[in-house]
Amino acid sequence: MGRNLPRPAAPQPGRWAIRSPPRWPLTRTPEPADRRTASRSGPGPSLWDTSVVSGSRANEYHPAFEEYCEAIWELREDDIEVIQARIAERIEVSRPAVSEMIRRMEDEGLVEVNSSIRLTAKGRSLAERVVRRHRLAERFLTDMLGLSWAYAHAEAGKWEHIISEPVEQALTRVLGDPTTCPHGNPIPGADYTAPVTQPLSEIGVGERFTISRIPEELEFTPGLLDFLEENSLLPGHNGVLVAMSPDGTATVEVDGHSVGIGSFASERILVAG
Repeated sequence: MGRNLPRPAAPQPGRWAIRSPPRWPLTRTPEPADRRTASRSGPGPSLWDTSVVSGSRANEYHPAFEEYCEAIWELREDDIEVIQARIAERIEVSRPAVSEMIRRMEDEGLVEVNSSIRLTAKGRSLAERVVRRHRLAERFLTDMLGLSWAYAHAEAGKWEHIISEPVEQALTRVLGDPTTCPHGNPIPGADYTAPVTQPLSEIGVGERFTISRIPEELEFTPGLLDFLEENSLLPGHNGVLVAMSPDGTATVEVDGHSVGIGSFASERILVAG
């Protein structure tokens, strides 16, 4: 449904898949609204959202709180130690901005800070709500509207902060109660049983595999989602590892064609045997 719609232009993938990830700047000039607008712009004078109170939106947190909780949740999902530097890289803000925001989140009872940063039960609940709505939105935008992975990921970053509970329920129903996002990451609250997986880089040459999951970390590498989608490196697709070079570049055959995947991606793409 919707697969014949024109797809928005996407940046050319070039050789992103065989390069190390860029070192994102830790500060950004505020940009038009997107997934990180609230975070990039700083927490603002008031982080309790009272300007858009109406119906089910009453007493919800400012999107900046949602953004940080989501980032912390996703970093931990990818087994990345949650420290301020990693949050700054993921959200693309300065370290001082992260430090100030984490202090405010502690005051709100959303996080606990020791050697690393952990969400409290309250913080996890907020994060899982945002992640669920983001991944449902991605499903709708790709499955129903036929949009590209990269475009849907960016657009879902806007939707996640404004989807109401009735809309969330309607999306779940229309989509058939999906258990994962298009990249194979589980949707919080769905009845999902994770398969046994391992990184693509750890299987043997000649072994066949089924792509299971593209972790969130890879979704934030510029151009990589486009590269993976254009080369059929999608969850559920089968392939075989043809070669593994000394530098960690994996050559795989998927859907009848060969493609090289750099070590940064091959060490993170999860596959099942």
